[in-house]
Amino acid sequence: MTKPRLRNARRRKVGAGGRIIRLLWQGFALVVLVTILYSAWLWVDMRSWQPAEEAYPEQGAAIRSGVAATRFETLRALGAQFVYLELAPSGAEPDPGFPARLAAAREAGLKVGLVFPFDLCTRADPQSARFTRMVPRDADFLPPALSLRIGRIPCTPPMSDAAVESELMTLINQVEMHAGRPVILKVGPAFEQKYRIAGRIERNLWLIRDRAEPDYAGRPWLLWSANGGLMTEASEDPVEWVVVQK
Repeated sequence: MTKPRLRNARRRKVGAGGRIIRLLWQGFALVVLVTILYSAWLWVDMRSWQPAEEAYPEQGAAIRSGVAATRFETLRALGAQFVYLELAPSGAEPDPGFPARLAAAREAGLKVGLVFPFDLCTRADPQSARFTRMVPRDADFLPPALSLRIGRIPCTPPMSDAAVESELMTLINQVEMHAGRPVILKVGPAFEQKYRIAGRIERNLWLIRDRAEPDYAGRPWLLWSANGGLMTEASEDPVEWVVVQK
């Protein structure tokens, strides 16, 4: 009688263990499903999400270099009061569509600013020379912005952190001398994490983070790219939606 009882007890233990494992797998599968559904909802929602005007009355957009056929009148109808146009970086071919975009944005009644991408691997002098060639002196422009991001291809030869900061400061001074006003630093999260520029250079900040207010700079920001992939009738390409801190 003892052996059958032991076998039955073992079967009950094995059966209970199997049920627990099945429940764990079912719970895991449910968590994965919920995560997938939430991610899909968030992706769809972000295609049309804009921060509330009550919280951020002044809103606008940033248009990447090379984007064609932007309808700036439509951007204005969507609530944009200003637009920043990105210039081609120093190592790229000049953007032939830039003058037309600039004229169209102004004709739509938008305030216009310019974003110049800082090249980590290039000295400041050729970068500032390109900026001054492309950008006329114009008091109606918004303050220029320097886009600070880490490229996918490392510099050859490598640039030390001190050299990067030195060249950036030189470029800032040269751009400000041409523009006649302080620049705005559009600092990406990875760039800030590596170089801690926000705490070293006292300029207004433009930070980047979808939906959630950015705090990675350690001090207040002026501009926030709140949605980098806004889909609108203004363009077939995604629009970077930007708000101003009150």
